[in-house]
Amino acid sequence: MGEAQTVRIGLAALDAVLSVVLAPACATCEQSLDQPTRGPVCPRCWRSILPLTPPLCDGCGDPLPTWRTISLPLARCPRCRRTSRFVDRARSVGSYEGTLRSIVHALKYEGRRSLAGPLAALMRQHGSEVLGDAAFAIPVPLHPSRRRERGFNQAADLAGHLGLRVVPALRRVRATTTQTGLPAAQRHRNVRDAFSATSATREVRGQVVVLVDDVCTTGATLEACARELKHAGVAEVRALTAARVVNLPFSNR
Repeated sequence: MGEAQTVRIGLAALDAVLSVVLAPACATCEQSLDQPTRGPVCPRCWRSILPLTPPLCDGCGDPLPTWRTISLPLARCPRCRRTSRFVDRARSVGSYEGTLRSIVHALKYEGRRSLAGPLAALMRQHGSEVLGDAAFAIPVPLHPSRRRERGFNQAADLAGHLGLRVVPALRRVRATTTQTGLPAAQRHRNVRDAFSATSATREVRGQVVVLVDDVCTTGATLEACARELKHAGVAEVRALTAARVVNLPFSNR
């Protein structure tokens, strides 16, 4: 019997014991986990995630209504065409709803840090356009007080699995109220001057970098971070998040 087969048999036996003794439930659908050693989310829930699919805005990554109404290859949504942004290009796995939202919440608020690896694998798959020729990953930082409260930075956990060198080029210098529930204009005011560049930016000057976070809602946090990086001499700032709040009116986003 080979080593790999022995490991598989051992994990299957452990799964059987854990399923009976602990009866762990999936962090999203709350059904019993048949294979708890593979993580707190069942395979069915992972498969149920609906990724954002082309055509996508070349800027923010929001879906576009149809191929027939856009000019390729640099197609942009109306918002990106009328607004100058510090983030040059952004992508996300899927819309911040359903199973994906539950997985992000389990990672972020329940401390299920083992989810960072498989979630980042989806980010690599669906964010290849922004990761391809980038040199560094820069996680969106938490304020030290929030970092102590949570015990970890979910953005840093995700960045560590993307295959790029992670550089802590930003720090959060001002504690802000949670962005949840704030309208877009207030979100931008809330994070204004909340970030500053660290001495590590000397490593990324003139480079293409990828900002990493769990969720993009209005893009206010990513824009505030990108602004500091551009002012510090970064050539191009892209963004990659696990999920994004898709802008109406296109309901299939």
